Amino acid sequence: MLFRLPVVKSSQSAYCPRCNAKVRDGRDWSLTRLGAMAIAMLLLMPFAWSEPLLRLHLLGVRIDANLLHGIWQMTDSGHPITAAMVFFCTVAAPAVLVTSIAYLWLGNILGMNLRPVLLMLDKLKEWVMLDIYLVGIAVASIKVQDYAFLQPGLGLLAYISLVVLSILTLIHLNVEQLWERFYPQRPATRPDGALQVCLSCHYTGYPDARGRCRRCHTPLHQRGKHSLQKSWAALISSMVFLLPANLLPISIIYVNGGRQDDTIMSGILSLANSNVAVAAVVFFASILVPFTKIIVMLTLLISIRFKCEQGLRTRILLLRFVTWIGRWSMLDLFVISLTMSLINRDQLLAFTMGPAAFYFGAAVILTILAVEWLDSRLLWDAHESGNARFTD
Repeated sequence: MLFRLPVVKSSQSAYCPRCNAKVRDGRDWSLTRLGAMAIAMLLLMPFAWSEPLLRLHLLGVRIDANLLHGIWQMTDSGHPITAAMVFFCTVAAPAVLVTSIAYLWLGNILGMNLRPVLLMLDKLKEWVMLDIYLVGIAVASIKVQDYAFLQPGLGLLAYISLVVLSILTLIHLNVEQLWERFYPQRPATRPDGALQVCLSCHYTGYPDARGRCRRCHTPLHQRGKHSLQKSWAALISSMVFLLPANLLPISIIYVNGGRQDDTIMSGILSLANSNVAVAAVVFFASILVPFTKIIVMLTLLISIRFKCEQGLRTRILLLRFVTWIGRWSMLDLFVISLTMSLINRDQLLAFTMGPAAFYFGAAVILTILAVEWLDSRLLWDAHESGNARFTD
Protein backbone atom coordinates (compact mmCIF):
# COMPACT_ATOMS: atom_id res chain seq x y z
CA MET A 1 0.00 0.00 0.00
CA LEU A 2 1.49 3.33 -1.08
CA PHE A 3 0.78 6.51 0.87
CA ARG A 4 2.67 9.69 1.72
CA LEU A 5 4.07 9.88 5.23
CA PRO A 6 2.79 12.94 7.11
CA VAL A 7 4.93 15.37 9.04
CA VAL A 8 4.54 14.56 12.76
CA LYS A 9 5.42 16.52 15.88
CA SER A 10 7.51 15.16 18.74
CA SER A 11 4.39 14.02 20.63
CA GLN A 12 2.73 12.43 17.59
CA SER A 13 3.00 9.16 15.68
CA ALA A 14 1.74 8.08 12.25
CA TYR A 15 0.06 4.73 11.64
CA CYS A 16 -0.70 2.67 8.57
CA PRO A 17 -4.35 3.25 7.57
CA ARG A 18 -4.78 -0.45 6.74
CA CYS A 19 -3.04 -2.50 9.47
CA ASN A 20 -2.49 0.22 12.10
CA ALA A 21 1.26 -0.44 12.30
CA LYS A 22 3.35 2.50 13.45
CA VAL A 23 5.13 3.88 10.38
CA ARG A 24 6.57 7.10 11.81
CA ASP A 25 7.39 8.17 15.35
CA GLY A 26 7.74 11.83 16.25
CA ARG A 27 10.17 11.05 19.08
CA ASP A 28 13.50 11.95 17.57
CA TRP A 29 16.49 12.90 19.65
CA SER A 30 19.20 14.96 18.06
CA LEU A 31 22.38 13.17 17.07
CA THR A 32 24.26 15.24 19.65
CA ARG A 33 22.04 13.95 22.44
CA LEU A 34 22.34 10.35 21.20
CA GLY A 35 26.11 10.81 21.03
CA ALA A 36 26.20 12.11 24.60
CA MET A 37 24.19 9.09 25.76
CA ALA A 38 26.56 6.77 23.91
CA ILE A 39 29.64 8.34 25.53
CA ALA A 40 28.01 8.10 28.98
CA MET A 41 27.29 4.40 28.40
CA LEU A 42 30.82 3.76 27.17
CA LEU A 43 32.14 5.27 30.41
CA LEU A 44 29.77 3.15 32.53
CA MET A 45 30.39 -0.16 30.76
CA PRO A 46 33.78 -1.06 32.32
CA PHE A 47 32.36 -0.55 35.83
CA ALA A 48 29.04 -2.30 35.08
CA TRP A 49 30.81 -5.35 33.63
CA SER A 50 33.85 -5.75 35.90
CA GLU A 51 32.78 -4.41 39.31
CA PRO A 52 30.83 -6.71 41.68
CA LEU A 53 27.11 -6.85 40.97
CA LEU A 54 26.41 -9.07 43.97
CA ARG A 55 28.48 -9.91 47.04
CA LEU A 56 28.12 -13.29 48.76
CA HIS A 57 29.31 -14.15 52.28
CA LEU A 58 29.80 -17.91 52.61
CA LEU A 59 31.61 -19.64 55.50
CA GLY A 60 33.47 -16.45 56.34
CA VAL A 61 34.60 -15.94 52.76
CA ARG A 62 33.47 -13.01 50.61
CA ILE A 63 32.70 -13.81 46.97
CA ASP A 64 32.21 -11.02 44.43
CA ALA A 65 30.27 -11.77 41.26
CA ASN A 66 30.37 -9.69 38.10
CA LEU A 67 29.14 -10.13 34.56
CA LEU A 68 32.48 -10.88 32.89
CA HIS A 69 33.51 -13.37 35.58
CA GLY A 70 30.31 -15.33 35.07
CA ILE A 71 30.97 -15.55 31.33
CA TRP A 72 34.55 -16.67 32.02
CA GLN A 73 33.29 -19.35 34.43
CA MET A 74 31.03 -20.71 31.68
CA THR A 75 33.98 -20.83 29.29
CA ASP A 76 36.31 -22.38 31.86
CA SER A 77 33.78 -25.13 32.64
CA GLY A 78 33.84 -26.29 29.03
CA HIS A 79 30.90 -24.36 27.52
CA PRO A 80 32.52 -21.68 25.31
CA ILE A 81 29.66 -21.53 22.77
CA THR A 82 27.05 -20.96 25.47
CA ALA A 83 29.33 -18.35 27.05
CA ALA A 84 29.63 -16.65 23.65
CA MET A 85 25.81 -16.37 23.47
CA VAL A 86 25.73 -14.56 26.81
CA PHE A 87 28.74 -12.42 25.89
CA PHE A 88 27.18 -11.31 22.60
CA CYS A 89 23.85 -10.24 24.14
CA THR A 90 25.26 -8.51 27.24
CA VAL A 91 28.66 -7.17 26.15
CA ALA A 92 29.31 -7.28 22.41
CA ALA A 93 25.93 -6.06 21.11
CA PRO A 94 25.62 -3.14 23.59
CA ALA A 95 29.24 -2.10 23.01
CA VAL A 96 28.88 -2.18 19.23
CA LEU A 97 25.57 -0.28 19.46
CA VAL A 98 26.95 2.64 21.46
CA THR A 99 30.19 2.68 19.45
CA SER A 100 28.13 2.87 16.27
CA ILE A 101 26.13 5.82 17.60
CA ALA A 102 29.36 7.61 18.50
CA TYR A 103 30.65 6.80 15.00
CA LEU A 104 27.53 8.37 13.46
CA TRP A 105 28.08 11.55 15.45
CA LEU A 106 31.77 11.77 14.52
CA GLY A 107 31.30 10.47 10.97
CA ASN A 108 28.64 13.08 10.25
CA ILE A 109 31.12 15.82 11.17
CA LEU A 110 33.96 14.31 9.12
CA GLY A 111 31.80 13.35 6.13
CA MET A 112 32.40 9.60 6.45
CA ASN A 113 30.30 6.82 4.91
CA LEU A 114 27.53 6.07 7.41
CA ARG A 115 25.59 3.46 5.42
CA PRO A 116 27.21 0.30 6.91
CA VAL A 117 26.63 1.54 10.45
CA LEU A 118 22.99 2.48 9.79
CA LEU A 119 22.35 -0.93 8.23
CA MET A 120 23.83 -2.65 11.28
CA LEU A 121 22.01 -0.52 13.87
CA ASP A 122 18.54 -1.59 12.80
CA LYS A 123 19.46 -5.28 13.14
CA LEU A 124 21.42 -4.86 16.37
CA LYS A 125 18.77 -3.21 18.53
CA GLU A 126 16.88 -6.40 19.40
CA TRP A 127 20.07 -8.20 20.49
CA VAL A 128 20.88 -5.71 23.26
CA MET A 129 19.60 -7.54 26.36
CA LEU A 130 20.99 -5.56 29.29
CA ASP A 131 17.50 -5.16 30.75
CA ILE A 132 16.88 -8.91 30.69
CA TYR A 133 20.19 -9.54 32.46
CA LEU A 134 19.05 -7.13 35.19
CA VAL A 135 16.00 -9.34 35.75
CA GLY A 136 18.42 -12.28 35.80
CA ILE A 137 20.32 -10.61 38.66
CA ALA A 138 17.11 -10.52 40.71
CA VAL A 139 16.33 -14.18 39.95
CA ALA A 140 19.89 -15.30 40.79
CA SER A 141 19.72 -13.38 44.09
CA ILE A 142 16.61 -15.25 45.16
CA LYS A 143 18.11 -18.62 44.18
CA VAL A 144 21.37 -18.03 46.05
CA GLN A 145 19.98 -16.49 49.24
CA ASP A 146 18.99 -19.98 50.43
CA TYR A 147 22.67 -20.90 50.75
CA ALA A 148 24.43 -17.76 52.00
CA PHE A 149 24.08 -14.09 52.94
CA LEU A 150 23.85 -11.86 49.88
CA GLN A 151 24.19 -8.10 49.41
CA PRO A 152 24.40 -5.77 46.39
CA GLY A 153 27.84 -4.90 45.05
CA LEU A 154 29.25 -1.56 43.97
CA GLY A 155 28.87 -2.42 40.29
CA LEU A 156 25.10 -2.84 40.57
CA LEU A 157 24.50 0.92 40.60
CA ALA A 158 26.64 1.34 37.48
CA TYR A 159 24.80 -1.53 35.80
CA ILE A 160 21.34 -0.15 36.63
CA SER A 161 22.42 3.25 35.28
CA LEU A 162 23.66 1.55 32.11
CA VAL A 163 20.33 -0.25 31.69
CA VAL A 164 18.33 2.97 32.12
CA LEU A 165 20.48 4.82 29.58
CA SER A 166 20.32 1.93 27.11
CA ILE A 167 16.52 1.75 27.33
CA LEU A 168 16.21 5.50 26.75
CA THR A 169 18.60 5.28 23.81
CA LEU A 170 16.76 2.35 22.21
CA ILE A 171 13.42 4.15 22.61
CA HIS A 172 14.68 7.32 20.94
CA LEU A 173 17.01 5.71 18.38
CA ASN A 174 14.95 6.04 15.21
CA VAL A 175 17.11 4.49 12.49
CA GLU A 176 14.63 5.28 9.72
CA GLN A 177 14.73 8.98 10.56
CA LEU A 178 18.53 8.83 10.65
CA TRP A 179 18.43 7.48 7.09
CA GLU A 180 16.21 10.38 6.07
CA ARG A 181 18.52 12.85 7.78
CA PHE A 182 21.80 11.60 6.31
CA TYR A 183 20.61 10.26 2.93
CA PRO A 184 17.34 11.99 1.96
CA GLN A 185 15.56 10.68 -1.12
CA ARG A 186 12.55 11.96 -2.99
CA PRO A 187 9.55 9.73 -2.09
CA ALA A 188 7.36 8.09 -4.70
CA THR A 189 4.18 10.05 -5.42
CA ARG A 190 2.04 7.54 -7.33
CA PRO A 191 1.53 3.77 -7.39
CA ASP A 192 3.77 1.99 -9.86
CA GLY A 193 4.50 -1.69 -10.39
CA ALA A 194 8.21 -0.94 -10.63
CA LEU A 195 8.38 0.50 -7.11
CA GLN A 196 10.10 -1.67 -4.51
CA VAL A 197 10.41 -1.46 -0.74
CA CYS A 198 13.88 -1.80 0.75
CA LEU A 199 13.66 -3.81 3.97
CA SER A 200 17.08 -2.55 5.05
CA CYS A 201 16.45 1.22 5.10
CA HIS A 202 12.64 1.24 4.52
CA TYR A 203 12.86 3.42 1.42
CA THR A 204 10.21 2.96 -1.26
CA GLY A 205 11.40 3.84 -4.73
CA TYR A 206 12.85 2.64 -8.00
CA PRO A 207 15.96 0.43 -7.99
CA ASP A 208 19.12 1.71 -9.63
CA ALA A 209 20.67 0.22 -12.78
CA ARG A 210 22.19 -2.63 -10.73
CA GLY A 211 18.91 -3.51 -9.01
CA ARG A 212 19.96 -1.94 -5.70
CA CYS A 213 18.29 0.48 -3.31
CA ARG A 214 19.24 4.03 -4.24
CA ARG A 215 19.67 4.99 -0.59
CA CYS A 216 21.48 2.10 1.15
CA HIS A 217 22.80 0.25 -1.95
CA THR A 218 21.56 -3.19 -0.87
CA PRO A 219 20.08 -5.53 -3.54
CA LEU A 220 16.30 -5.29 -3.88
CA HIS A 221 13.95 -8.26 -4.22
CA GLN A 222 10.18 -8.44 -4.54
CA ARG A 223 10.22 -10.72 -1.49
CA GLY A 224 13.01 -11.56 0.93
CA LYS A 225 15.47 -13.93 -0.75
CA HIS A 226 14.93 -17.49 0.52
CA SER A 227 12.83 -16.04 3.35
CA LEU A 228 10.60 -19.09 3.78
CA GLN A 229 13.44 -21.60 3.48
CA LYS A 230 15.58 -19.85 6.09
CA SER A 231 12.67 -19.35 8.47
CA TRP A 232 11.62 -23.02 8.18
CA ALA A 233 15.20 -24.21 8.71
CA ALA A 234 15.65 -22.08 11.83
CA LEU A 235 12.27 -23.08 13.24
CA ILE A 236 12.74 -26.83 12.71
CA SER A 237 16.24 -26.65 14.19
CA SER A 238 14.92 -24.82 17.25
CA MET A 239 12.24 -27.49 17.74
CA VAL A 240 14.92 -30.19 17.67
CA PHE A 241 17.07 -28.31 20.20
CA LEU A 242 14.15 -27.68 22.57
CA LEU A 243 13.73 -31.41 23.26
CA PRO A 244 17.11 -31.94 24.99
CA ALA A 245 16.86 -28.41 26.41
CA ASN A 246 13.83 -29.44 28.46
CA LEU A 247 14.74 -33.07 29.17
CA LEU A 248 18.41 -32.74 30.19
CA PRO A 249 19.69 -30.93 33.31
CA ILE A 250 20.25 -27.21 32.76
CA SER A 251 21.97 -26.64 36.11
CA ILE A 252 23.88 -28.83 38.57
CA ILE A 253 24.54 -27.88 42.19
CA TYR A 254 26.79 -29.70 44.66
CA VAL A 255 25.98 -29.29 48.37
CA ASN A 256 28.20 -31.07 50.93
CA GLY A 257 29.33 -33.55 48.31
CA GLY A 258 25.79 -34.35 47.13
CA ARG A 259 24.70 -33.60 43.57
CA GLN A 260 21.35 -32.13 42.53
CA ASP A 261 20.42 -31.89 38.84
CA ASP A 262 17.69 -29.48 37.77
CA THR A 263 15.88 -29.34 34.45
CA ILE A 264 14.20 -26.10 33.44
CA MET A 265 10.88 -27.17 34.96
CA SER A 266 12.29 -28.63 38.19
CA GLY A 267 14.33 -25.46 38.67
CA ILE A 268 11.18 -23.37 38.32
CA LEU A 269 9.34 -25.55 40.86
CA SER A 270 12.27 -25.23 43.27
CA LEU A 271 12.30 -21.45 42.81
CA ALA A 272 8.55 -21.33 43.48
CA ASN A 273 9.21 -22.50 47.04
CA SER A 274 11.10 -19.24 47.66
CA ASN A 275 9.22 -16.76 45.48
CA VAL A 276 6.20 -17.62 43.36
CA ALA A 277 6.25 -14.32 41.46
CA VAL A 278 9.86 -14.75 40.32
CA ALA A 279 9.20 -18.39 39.44
CA ALA A 280 6.30 -17.21 37.27
CA VAL A 281 8.63 -14.80 35.45
CA VAL A 282 11.13 -17.61 34.76
CA PHE A 283 8.31 -19.94 33.63
CA PHE A 284 7.07 -17.27 31.24
CA ALA A 285 10.54 -16.63 29.78
CA SER A 286 11.86 -20.21 29.69
CA ILE A 287 8.79 -22.34 28.97
CA LEU A 288 5.88 -20.26 27.74
CA VAL A 289 7.72 -17.91 25.38
CA PRO A 290 9.78 -20.50 23.40
CA PHE A 291 6.85 -22.88 22.87
CA THR A 292 4.46 -20.02 22.06
CA LYS A 293 6.89 -18.70 19.44
CA ILE A 294 7.19 -22.13 17.84
CA ILE A 295 3.42 -22.63 17.70
CA VAL A 296 2.85 -19.14 16.27
CA MET A 297 5.64 -19.46 13.70
CA LEU A 298 4.38 -22.89 12.61
CA THR A 299 0.91 -21.39 12.16
CA LEU A 300 2.24 -18.47 10.12
CA LEU A 301 4.50 -20.56 7.88
CA ILE A 302 1.80 -23.15 7.21
CA SER A 303 -0.72 -20.39 6.42
CA ILE A 304 1.74 -18.94 3.88
CA ARG A 305 2.40 -22.37 2.37
CA PHE A 306 -1.31 -23.05 1.83
CA LYS A 307 -2.16 -19.43 0.91
CA CYS A 308 -4.60 -19.06 3.79
CA GLU A 309 -7.12 -16.27 3.20
CA GLN A 310 -8.67 -16.10 6.67
CA GLY A 311 -7.49 -14.42 9.86
CA LEU A 312 -5.00 -12.09 8.20
CA ARG A 313 -5.29 -9.46 10.93
CA THR A 314 -4.76 -12.06 13.66
CA ARG A 315 -1.68 -13.45 11.93
CA ILE A 316 -0.14 -9.99 11.55
CA LEU A 317 -0.72 -9.28 15.25
CA LEU A 318 0.78 -12.66 16.20
CA LEU A 319 3.91 -11.90 14.18
CA ARG A 320 4.34 -8.56 15.96
CA PHE A 321 3.81 -10.28 19.31
CA VAL A 322 6.48 -12.96 18.85
CA THR A 323 8.88 -10.34 17.51
CA TRP A 324 8.52 -8.44 20.77
CA ILE A 325 8.69 -11.30 23.32
CA GLY A 326 11.37 -13.51 21.77
CA ARG A 327 14.43 -12.02 23.44
CA TRP A 328 13.14 -12.68 26.98
CA SER A 329 13.89 -16.38 26.69
CA MET A 330 17.60 -15.65 27.24
CA LEU A 331 16.82 -15.01 30.92
CA ASP A 332 17.69 -18.56 32.02
CA LEU A 333 21.20 -18.41 30.56
CA PHE A 334 21.84 -15.06 32.25
CA VAL A 335 20.77 -16.49 35.62
CA ILE A 336 23.09 -19.48 35.18
CA SER A 337 26.02 -17.26 34.22
CA LEU A 338 25.72 -15.03 37.29
CA THR A 339 25.05 -17.94 39.65
CA MET A 340 28.21 -19.70 38.45
CA SER A 341 30.15 -16.58 39.35
CA LEU A 342 28.62 -16.55 42.86
CA ILE A 343 28.77 -20.21 43.90
CA ASN A 344 32.00 -22.06 43.26
CA ARG A 345 33.40 -23.49 46.48
CA ASP A 346 34.61 -26.90 45.21
CA GLN A 347 32.78 -29.88 46.74
CA LEU A 348 31.33 -28.01 49.71
CA LEU A 349 29.08 -25.83 47.57
CA ALA A 350 29.42 -25.50 43.81
CA PHE A 351 27.17 -24.62 40.88
CA THR A 352 27.69 -25.39 37.22
CA MET A 353 25.60 -25.53 34.08
CA GLY A 354 24.21 -28.73 32.63
CA PRO A 355 24.20 -29.91 29.01
CA ALA A 356 20.73 -28.46 28.39
CA ALA A 357 22.05 -24.88 28.58
CA PHE A 358 23.65 -25.03 25.13
CA TYR A 359 20.55 -26.55 23.52
CA PHE A 360 18.30 -23.98 25.17
CA GLY A 361 20.43 -21.02 24.11
CA ALA A 362 20.65 -22.33 20.55
CA ALA A 363 16.87 -22.84 20.43
CA VAL A 364 16.21 -19.28 21.65
CA ILE A 365 18.56 -17.71 19.10
CA LEU A 366 17.14 -19.83 16.28
CA THR A 367 13.55 -18.80 17.09
CA ILE A 368 14.61 -15.14 17.06
CA LEU A 369 16.24 -15.67 13.65
CA ALA A 370 13.17 -17.53 12.36
CA VAL A 371 11.03 -14.47 13.10
CA GLU A 372 13.62 -12.05 11.73
CA TRP A 373 14.05 -13.96 8.46
CA LEU A 374 10.32 -14.20 7.72
CA ASP A 375 9.28 -11.56 5.19
CA SER A 376 5.93 -10.34 6.55
CA ARG A 377 4.87 -9.30 3.05
CA LEU A 378 4.30 -12.99 2.29
CA LEU A 379 1.32 -12.85 4.65
CA TRP A 380 -0.15 -9.99 2.60
CA ASP A 381 0.11 -11.67 -0.80
CA ALA A 382 -3.38 -13.19 -0.61
CA HIS A 383 -4.76 -9.79 0.41
CA GLU A 384 -3.04 -8.02 -2.49
CA SER A 385 -4.53 -10.51 -4.93
CA GLY A 386 -8.00 -9.61 -3.66
CA ASN A 387 -8.66 -13.06 -2.18
CA ALA A 388 -8.49 -12.06 1.50
CA ARG A 389 -9.79 -9.33 3.76
CA PHE A 390 -7.67 -7.75 6.48
CA THR A 391 -10.55 -7.63 8.97
CA ASP A 392 -11.22 -11.05 10.55
